[in-house]
Amino acid sequence: MNSSIRKFIFHDLQAIEGYIDPPDALVFLAVLRAQQSASLQGGLAEIGVYYGRSYFLMRKICGEAEKIVAIDPFDILKPEHGATQYDRFVAGGRQLGLSVDAERVVKSDSTLLRPEDIIERAGKVRLFSIDGGHMLHHVAADSRLAAGSLAEHGIIVFDDTFNPAWPEVTVGVTDFLREEAGRFSVFCLTKYKTYVCRNAFHAFYSHSIMTSQELKAFDHIETDFLGSTAIRLHNPMRRRIAHEVMVGLGMRALSERAYR
Repeated sequence: MNSSIRKFIFHDLQAIEGYIDPPDALVFLAVLRAQQSASLQGGLAEIGVYYGRSYFLMRKICGEAEKIVAIDPFDILKPEHGATQYDRFVAGGRQLGLSVDAERVVKSDSTLLRPEDIIERAGKVRLFSIDGGHMLHHVAADSRLAAGSLAEHGIIVFDDTFNPAWPEVTVGVTDFLREEAGRFSVFCLTKYKTYVCRNAFHAFYSHSIMTSQELKAFDHIETDFLGSTAIRLHNPMRRRIAHEVMVGLGMRALSERAYR
């Protein structure tokens, strides 16, 4: 089963336009599998679907029966493609043999939504991915939405933290953690994403990262962050270059070997 998922991550999923890096795809796999093993249930939600790379990753890992709320204005216009953003999202699912649950697609600015809007569609959420607007007011609103709809054992994944191109994302995530001091803490950091959970589950998720076979290729470095210890997964430049060279040469099927 794991070999099938890894082929999907490193080969099939790359056909969908998007931004989730293979290391983060492997973190998604590790934490979602840890939840499944511990019978920690709940729906999933994503702000910022784009063309569905993260959405289809979650669908592949969790199965067709999983309730996934997909939030995006779906207003990207690329006339040269002759299809709307939403059309391309659905077409991507067909290409991968995965479905889009249209009843749980929310075509909206996420800052206009309430936690109840998420819970009504998927129940309390066990993984909430935030990759929407990158200004401070977007991150503040999306953080409140995620926290308000999260299951006790749920995690929030913030994209583009510490990206110098989007400094207000870092400010927004830091503000959220300070405001929620004593309730939420960071358990994992990657080059692109920050993974947050309630304090009561910090040890559980830290252990899932430390012991995951999918993440053994990375250096695990303990980092103090606002009063908690987070595991920073370091992806050496040589591995990243090896992977990108293989992808560039059309060797997607072999690129997975760089992360063994």
